[in-house]
Amino acid sequence: METKKLDGNHDPTDNQTAAAEHGSSSPSQTYLDLTSCQLHDLDSVDIPTSLTELDLTANRLSTLDPRIAHLSNLKKLSLRQNLFNDAGVEPLSSWTAISNLEELVLRDNQLKKIPDVSIFKRLLVFDVSFNEIPSLQGLSKVSNTLKELYVSKNEVTKIEEIDHFHELQILELGSNRLRVMENLQNLTILQELWLGRNRIRAVDLCGLKCIKKISLQSNRLTSMIGFQDCVALEELYLSHNGISKMEGLSTLVNLRVLDLAANKLTEINDIKKLTQLEDLWLNDNNISTLDGIAEAVAGSREKLTTLYLERNPCASTTNYIGTLRKIFPNIEQIDSEMFAG
Repeated sequence: METKKLDGNHDPTDNQTAAAEHGSSSPSQTYLDLTSCQLHDLDSVDIPTSLTELDLTANRLSTLDPRIAHLSNLKKLSLRQNLFNDAGVEPLSSWTAISNLEELVLRDNQLKKIPDVSIFKRLLVFDVSFNEIPSLQGLSKVSNTLKELYVSKNEVTKIEEIDHFHELQILELGSNRLRVMENLQNLTILQELWLGRNRIRAVDLCGLKCIKKISLQSNRLTSMIGFQDCVALEELYLSHNGISKMEGLSTLVNLRVLDLAANKLTEINDIKKLTQLEDLWLNDNNISTLDGIAEAVAGSREKLTTLYLERNPCASTTNYIGTLRKIFPNIEQIDSEMFAG
């Protein structure tokens, strides 16, 4: 029996009472949500041994309650947004009773290294984003069953110790200090790669061909070469770089979303054959004229529903919106202006 989720806006003085009420329902309870209770410990909370999911997001915890070690049915554990440091999560490495854990969230704490989670042989989701981790060393001990790995907003400088993740589908390494795309070749079924807000200068997908979503926003790219073999790609985000030419796109026939905002483009190229394109973001570039745009986007004239061109010189031309609406008959949005279907 699931408990009702706590309202995170209640008076802090009621935290202990609310937490106690949460832990006092059915002995067969499987889900306990203590989100936003601001608890410093779980002393006032009953923790049923039947739990399969325990959510402790947004509290003030710095040590693990030893009762968690006996939750043999536990599948999901979230310690997000607490005060855990490396020593605080260390007990996890020896808690054999919860070794069937499938999802472990340590996001937004005070970790300075990848914790030892080798005991969890069935782990599917592992999240250590928003910490102070400088290196991916330690990932080699994480189970090869992993499907989703999140290490964004840390201090990581190198992609390493991921070779064994043959089942990985989502890799999030945004907001780090990466300069090179490397060691991705074994991630053969990867679906999503998020590398925004790094220092990457060149695209190297190491032969990946099944990937569907890629983000390299806010990096140091000057060229788009490197995506041409990613024929399954559906969404490509490259805004806030230094790209001056659209190229290497004509083979991406499944592309639905293309974001090239805030670059150095002067014209639209290489997307004539993209018949699935629905969203095209080209705002904040140097595109001077709308002449030729109908031919440049010929393959998706009927499909395109969203187009951003604001803050280009062409956006100042007479009847700018009207011209675009004639070219794209099913357009629903141009810049911030919406149109009825």
